[in-house]
Amino acid sequence: MPHPLIQLEKVSKVYGAGNTEVRALWDVSLNIEQGEYCSIMGPSGSGKSTAMNVIGCLDRPTSGKYYLDGENVAYLEEASLAHIRNRKIGFVFQQFHLLPQLTALENVSLPMVYAGIAAAERQERAAEALKRVGLAERLHNRPNQLSGGQQQRVAIARAIVNRPLLILADEPTGALDSQTTQDVMRIFAELNTDGITVVMVTHEIEVARLTRRVVWFRDGQVIHDRLAPGDLGHMMATAE
Repeated sequence: MPHPLIQLEKVSKVYGAGNTEVRALWDVSLNIEQGEYCSIMGPSGSGKSTAMNVIGCLDRPTSGKYYLDGENVAYLEEASLAHIRNRKIGFVFQQFHLLPQLTALENVSLPMVYAGIAAAERQERAAEALKRVGLAERLHNRPNQLSGGQQQRVAIARAIVNRPLLILADEPTGALDSQTTQDVMRIFAELNTDGITVVMVTHEIEVARLTRRVVWFRDGQVIHDRLAPGDLGHMMATAE
C-alpha cells in the first residue's frame, strides 16, 4: 500500500528539564497523504510551529518517529536533513526572506545552486517558476522594486523550483492585505491541483477555510486531525 507522505508516530519535543521543562509537542501522531492541502491551526503556544519545524526537518523530535516519503528522518545527521530539505521540501515564510541584492531570478535560482544544477538549467527553471506565479515580467527586479505580494510570489517560486513533494508555508499571508492574500492562496490551490502537497500554519480563519483539511493543536497535542474548514467557527470560539 502507498505510505503517507508525512507520518508522525508518537512524536514529542521537549525543551529544558526539571522545573524549566516545556513540552512543545507531546505524543503527536499524524498522517498527511500525498496531494493533500492542509492547514495547521491552534492558539498561541499550541505547538503548531514546533510541529512545522519537525515536519520540515528543521528540528528533531525528542522522541518518536517521523517518516517523510517513507523514510524515518527523525534522527538523521544534519547533512542528510539539509539534502532532504533541498530536494523534497519547499518553504514559504511570512517575511519572504529574499536576498535584497539579488534579482527575482537570482533569488529563485539559489536552491538549485545548492542542488548542484548547471547554470543554464538554473536560469531556465527559475524563469519558468516565476512565470508560473505570474511574474514573467519581473525577472530582473530586486525585492525593493516589488510589492509585498510580488515578493511572496517570488518566495513561492523559489519554494517550487526544485520540484518538491511538499510545500510548507508558515503564516504565508500574515504580512499581506486581503486582496493579495486571495491572490497568493489561489497560487497555492493551483500548485496543489498540480499534485504538490501543501501544509500551511495559519491563525487566519479565512485562510484556513481555503484549504481542504484542518489539523487543530492545543497544549502540544493534536485535538482534531481532520476538521472540515466549515467547522472552524466553533473551534475559534472555543479557543477564545
